[in-house]
Amino acid sequence: MSSCKDQKNTKLFYSIREVADMLGTETYLLRNWEKKFPMIRPKKNVKGVRLYRQEDIDRIRLIYSLVKEKGMTLDGALRKIKENPQKAIHEESIKQRLVKVREELVAMIDELTKRG
Repeated sequence: MSSCKDQKNTKLFYSIREVADMLGTETYLLRNWEKKFPMIRPKKNVKGVRLYRQEDIDRIRLIYSLVKEKGMTLDGALRKIKENPQKAIHEESIKQRLVKVREELVAMIDELTKRG
């Protein structure tokens, strides 16, 4: 997932393979979710190649978190997002920040351990 952070500032669009790799999943899953979740609508070029913006990726991360990490069904995740989309997005945003803080703390501990 760190590659997403590194690429975030340099790319406007990501391929379906890049997005799937960011999540550690397969492209067919993202295609399936496009059918189920109306908020996932990547742009497509003339050849029909999906082009995901960071905003699309953030929505997919939310769905991934609800389904794969929290164990919700697709219908349950869709309901939660529809009931209160801002709350769902806010909760995921907080979770992502906490994960980042944890990663930074672990890196600091590792660095201190190497020095000590």
